[in-house]
This record gives sequence, structure tokens and C-alpha cells, in this order.
Amino acid sequence: MKPLTFTNNKGDFKLSQAENISSLYFPLASEIGLKSAVTPNLGGDAKINQDTFLLEPVSVDNLHNNRSTRNFWVRDNNGNVFSVTGASAQQEALRFSNKEEENSVEAGFMWHKIERTAANMPLKSTITSFVPRDENVEIMLVTLENLSDTDQKLTAYGAVPIFGRSADNIRDHRNVTSMLHRIKTTDEGVLVCPTMSFDERGHQLNHQIYYILGFDDKEKTPKTFYPTVETFIGEGGTFTHPAAVYKDIEGVTADTHINGREAMGAFKFETFTLAASQSKTFILLMGINDKEKAIQTVAEKYKNLATVEKALQETKDYWQEKVGVDFKTGDSDFDSYMKWVCFQPFLRRLFGCSFLPHHDYGRGGRGWRDLWQDCLSLLLMEPKTVGDMIINNYKGVRLDGTNATIIGDGDGNFIADRNGITRVWMDHALWPLMTTKLYIDQTGDVDILTKEVSYFKDPHVKRGTEIDQDWNDNYGNEQRTSDNSVYTGSILEHLLIQHLTGFYEVGDHNIYRLRGADWNDALDMANDNGESVAFTAAYSGNLMDLASLIRLLESQTGTDSVEILEEIGLLLKNDSDIFDNIKRKHQILEAYTNQCRHNVTGRKIRIPLSELALNLIQKAAWLRQHLQKQEWLDFDEHEGCYNSYYDNSGKPTDGYYNDRMHMMLTGQVFPIMNFVATDEQIRKITASADHYLYRQEIGGYRLNTDFKEIKTDLGRMFGFAYGEKENGAVFSHMTVMYANALYRRGFAKEGWKALKTLADTALNFETSRIYPGIPEYFRADGRGVYHYLTGAASWYMLTMVTEAFGVHGKAGDLVLYPKLLAEQFDDKRRASITVQFADKTFHIHYDNPNQKDFGKYIIKKAVCDNQEIDITDDAFAFITKDKLTELSDDTHEIIITLA
Repeated sequence: MKPLTFTNNKGDFKLSQAENISSLYFPLASEIGLKSAVTPNLGGDAKINQDTFLLEPVSVDNLHNNRSTRNFWVRDNNGNVFSVTGASAQQEALRFSNKEEENSVEAGFMWHKIERTAANMPLKSTITSFVPRDENVEIMLVTLENLSDTDQKLTAYGAVPIFGRSADNIRDHRNVTSMLHRIKTTDEGVLVCPTMSFDERGHQLNHQIYYILGFDDKEKTPKTFYPTVETFIGEGGTFTHPAAVYKDIEGVTADTHINGREAMGAFKFETFTLAASQSKTFILLMGINDKEKAIQTVAEKYKNLATVEKALQETKDYWQEKVGVDFKTGDSDFDSYMKWVCFQPFLRRLFGCSFLPHHDYGRGGRGWRDLWQDCLSLLLMEPKTVGDMIINNYKGVRLDGTNATIIGDGDGNFIADRNGITRVWMDHALWPLMTTKLYIDQTGDVDILTKEVSYFKDPHVKRGTEIDQDWNDNYGNEQRTSDNSVYTGSILEHLLIQHLTGFYEVGDHNIYRLRGADWNDALDMANDNGESVAFTAAYSGNLMDLASLIRLLESQTGTDSVEILEEIGLLLKNDSDIFDNIKRKHQILEAYTNQCRHNVTGRKIRIPLSELALNLIQKAAWLRQHLQKQEWLDFDEHEGCYNSYYDNSGKPTDGYYNDRMHMMLTGQVFPIMNFVATDEQIRKITASADHYLYRQEIGGYRLNTDFKEIKTDLGRMFGFAYGEKENGAVFSHMTVMYANALYRRGFAKEGWKALKTLADTALNFETSRIYPGIPEYFRADGRGVYHYLTGAASWYMLTMVTEAFGVHGKAGDLVLYPKLLAEQFDDKRRASITVQFADKTFHIHYDNPNQKDFGKYIIKKAVCDNQEIDITDDAFAFITKDKLTELSDDTHEIIITLA
């Protein structure tokens, strides 16, 4: 029997003896700020941001530290003690004996439940934890059940350590900052309001109140309190053997005030009698608020058991409804797995790239790539909300084609880098166009290209190579003209600037410069001479796509020209002789960035859309030919690959040298995806990837072969142990993009192999050791790490929906072009998907009576609500945008017969 099993078709799962697996954690979060992580024994932390931690910050390597564990204790009349979370010294010892307690974890979207049967008394406990979507409070619902046939006299204790300050203080002035604490007990629990937020760069008065409150199922409050760590654990005690519980020490009364100590949200309830088979429930509320009156409102609301149970069901229902995509294939475990993959983009939007135990870097928020890639999945689940997000995100683009990398709160808010750290990721211009194109395809809203937005401005100019000494905080973060007005340009103009400036910033091999890094942040030591062949291929495809969108704009709106900033004319040279002239390219870029150094004139020129499109096509065609001629490597008649990079010494990364073959997956993905690689080259690439990179037992395709050198002329990744993170791990994001690229080019079998191996490894709990979902990568032994907050989830979902199931938009039309394999159909030879499109819900069924693979079938018949829909050349079925608007707003069923 599998250790982890799904309990229904909603993705809910159960795992027995989960506490025996190190590094497991589960996310809980509110949409308004609170972010929690809980382990199988309720370790983990809870916080709003870097400076506001309710519980002590933890990393994956100290999850086993029970200092920060949420706990709930029970003591019987004979002095036997039981930790409901299993976090007692006695129970931890049992874990390595033959008397281990029975326990299990059950969880679903934003809720987590642990069950445990005590070894030393006839008692079963259940703790359900969740965070309501619109409250900054984490709720623990604790139920105790008497398993004996006689009465039990019991005393219950809630015990949650309160950190109550910034994560910076975990080591920096840890003891000093405890002296800021002002602790008081109320009838309901313990409140802590530090006097100030400690920061030697400038201390700030604090208004945040951290609280732990408790009630029983009759709304009774605690009897006595232990508001400091010292009063709870006692002299010589520990969190796993606290004197207050084991010695039955009385605490303090309500309205007690204690200053300058480590705080403890601990209290004891009145002793109660639990009859045979009877249950009793307690409610613990833990949260953060800046007003005590608001805390009282939370207490009044959630002290009622029925209200808490209703809130729990509402939380479950809300997140289930959010994930509006549903798969039904021949593998029910895979279908449930996809539920979690589709949920992960929501987690990334809430947590950013920080605030879970593996993600112990940064200070919260999302990066530039995250803004755009998270929109990919939202376009398939919440398309209504994405248009405005996309428009606002373009406010982060600078006039030199680079962009802000510090993201503020809310959409469209970007912060200048006042620390003087200049970094340009050369791939950043790629993602906005990819996302905007998907948006236009899904919605048909090509007019978004004409929307006017401002540009980001800070001291960094000339693509991060110089500082604008005339800029200051008073100038603000919006680009201005010479008359001091805020300059705005169309989204199309933003896209042109991003892509044209990159075209001219090339290295010695006429390949786009790597600069600070590309998608692979760990390629960060080749700023002078490094070049990214992989993303040069990606930009060639983007230039073609941008030309296509310009033509669409012309055909659908009747507009034949567009106004753009006068200075951009420098970047639109139509002399193809320039393309081979590296020096001339640098001169053009220098001239343009000099004109955009501080203010711009604001004058605009009008240019025909057809001329713009042709200009971009010429550049894209030259790039493809240049890459094919210069960067393709033939190993033999069966294998080959594209070079991926040039290092800071100007040497190519891929190929045979130093007595071994070198190959990087990234350099293959983008030539395939963007039609640089020919079909014959793709066959050689897949053979090479299978030979040199594929390891089924650890998730599939490694990011690179073992270079067996510390390449200080390329990046920090080569300092990592091989098989870890960017150095040769199975990196889910790039593997999924490899699959996506293969599907796009019609290599469905090879694409499915990449996707399925990732899913199989993740679901093989004995290997992956993770809850359902896709991790950032699988390390050398196959264990999944850096779970939940990965862009791989958005790309996996996108690939399954738009490529495998073939449900995608084309300028607002719904196109159905499946690339499913026979094994993906169920025993009735049907595969189904539920998706949102054009503000409607579609249940789409593909019937494959002859059980054929993609490439062996055509669409024979297609009906929507029993009405036949159009089929084009036996290749795909479609419903036009106009016909979609005629459909009712209800749910619709499409049945497609393959033959």
C-alpha cells in the first residue's frame, strides 16, 4: 500500500506516521497577509512579512527544533502527560521504539489535520489547522476523544511560543529585542506588543500585537496563564518537558503585565471530566493585528465552535472553487496530483519566493519573472483579473529596456534600488511578451497593446552600467520628459524597447550578452564576456511573435500605424548589414541609451505597423540563421545539441572537451520552442538528452552534465555539489519547459515522457518525501526540495491544458487540438478536462475508441451542447470568439470523437 493516498477527487490526501519524515511542511495562508507553515507535529512558523513573525522563523534545517512548535498538552489525574502534537520528550523517544503512537496527517487546500492516539492513556486527539482567507489568524481546532469505557479527568494546556519581531532578530540582538516585549494576559489569552521594531539603521515604534487566545467548546476561557517562556518551561525545563505541565504549576491570572521577557502564549483550562466515548473540543487562535479592538472582534467571532467549523468549510470551498481546472485521465493519482500543481501558483502569489522553510532567502515578495509567469496559470483559471495586472506590470520597464527588480505591494508598484546593487538579468524582457501573447490569444483583447502606461525610473541607466547623478527621490519612480511631465507609451512601445535594446547588446560571438544572469540565476560570474545562446534563441521567437501580434493589431483594428517615442527610431535601422557588425550594434545601443539617460523629449514619430512587423521579422530570421550556422553541434549521426552559453573566457559550454561530454538542457529548450532547431535536430537533441541527462529514478532530465570543475568564469552553480539545485539537479521548471517545447513542435511522446517522469517521482513518496505537487527540483537522491513556490507549476499546468489537451485560444477563438497519447485515456477510452474560457466553464471530453496515440488519429466529430462545431482540415476543432459570446453563461459540454 502506498504511504500517501488521495482520499477523494479534490486532491485531499492522507499520510500515516508523517512525523517520521524529515523536512515535511504544509502551507496555510490568508489572502490579506498571514503566511504559515506547519509540520506533522505543528512546527513551522507564521508571519505577515520579514519584520512581523508571530512564531520563530525556521529554515528546513531546523524544522526539527521544537522551540517554535505549536503545542497542546493534556494531563490526566494520574499525572500522565500527552502532547497532542507529539512534541514531548517522552513521545519523541517512543518514535524510535516499538511503542510508537499511531498518527496521521490529512490535508487539502489551506487546511491540515493531524490525528494521534496516545500511548500512555486511552485518548485520541485531532488537530485541524487553517487560516480563513480574509483574516490574519491561524485557527487550531483541537478535539480530544476518550477511548476507554470509563470516565477520565483531564486538564488541557495550550502552548505556543511567541517570537513577536523581525526575522532579522533570530540572531541579531535576539536577547535585546526580547526586552522590548510588553506582555499582558487577558481573559482569553496572551497579547504581546513590542515597544519598537529594532533596527540599528533606524528604530521604529511598533504597533503590531501578537496574540494567542483559547476557548473550549462552551466558549469558556483559560483558568490560568504562562505568558513567558520562563514561567512555562520552568528552571531547567524544555519545550518538550515543560514544568508547568509536568509539575502542574499554577500560572498567573488575567490582566497580568510582564515586560522584557521571551513571550509564551500558554495557558491552562479548567479540569474537566470526559465520559467514555465522549469528545471535547478546544479552539486556539493565533494571529497578528495592530489594534486590540480588532483582536477582540476576532475572539468574539471565532470562540464559537459552530462558527469555526463553518469557516473551515468555507475555506475549503473557496480554494476548491479557485482551482477551476480539473483533469480526468486513466490515472486518478495523476489527476489529483494536477489539482496541487494548479493550486501552487496561488501559493506563489501569496508567499512570493520566500516564507516557507526551504525558501529561506530574500525578504519576501516576487521577482520580475514571477509577476509574469504566475499570470500564465491565472489566465487559465482567473482570466478576468489578469488584464489589469498585465497593464500595471509594464510600469516596471525602464526606457533602456531593463526593468525594476524590487517589487512593491500590489500591482504596478515598483521600488528603486537604494542599496546601489545593479543587476541585469538578460532574460527579463522575454516573459512580458510571452504572457501578453497568451492573454491576447485567450481573450482576443489585442487592444491591450495600445494601452498607455508609464516607465520605471531610478538611478540605474544605460542598462545598469552607469548611474544617473541627476536622479533623486524627489524625481520619483516614473520616467519624465524634459518639461517634467510623466512620460507614457503604449504597451507595444514597451515591448519594442525591451526587445530591440537586447538585440544590440551582444558579445564577441554576436550572441546576446549574459550580463548578471539569465533564467538560471546561478550563472552569475560571467558579466563581462558571457553570452546566452539559449535565450538568444528565445528572443528570436519573441521577435516573430511580436511581429505576429502587430499584424493582428493591424488586421483586427483597422489601424495601419502607431506612434512611438522618437528616440526608438535609432533601434529600428533596417540595414541588415548591421546585424553582422558587432561594433556597429554597440554604437547604436550607446546612442539610444545616452538619449534616455535622464529625461526624454517626449516627442513621438508615427510608423506603419507593417514596417514594424517586417523589421522584427528580419531580425528574427537573421538570429535563427546565425544560431543554426554557429551554435549547432553534431556529435554523430544520431546525437547532437545546441551550445548553451559562452563563459567569461569566451569559450562554449557544450560539446566534448576535457575528456567528457558537456551538455546543458537550457540550450536545447529554447531552440526547440522557438523554431531554431529543425525536426532532424530535435530528434538528435532528444537522443542526446536521453543519453546524457535523463535519470528516471530521480525525476528525469538533469539541468546539465557534470562539468567536474568549479567554473568561476560562469557562475556559482558550479560550486554546488553535482546533482544539487542548478548544478545537475532535475530542475522541474526547465524540464517542464523542455516538455512544452517538444509538444509545440509535435513531439508529444517525448514531451509526455518529461512531464510524466516528474509526476511519477513526485508521487513516489518513498523517493520524493514530499506532499503532492511539483518541487523546484529533485536533488541527487530524488528527494523533492524547495516545494510549492516554483514557476514550474504554472508551466506544467499551461502545458497540460494548452498542449496535451490542446485547449487554447487564438485571438479569442477557442481552439481544440489534443496531443494526448493512448495511455492518457481511461478504461472507457475517454480523457476529460474542465477549464474556463471566455468567462464560461467548459467540460471537454475526448473519446478515443481505437486507443491511438497522437499522430495516429484525427478529429472525426466535435459537438458543443449537442450542436456540431467546426473542424478544420481534420486537425483541430474551434469555436469562434463571436460564437462564444452567443453561448449562455452556464457550463457547456464539448465532446470530441477521435478516429
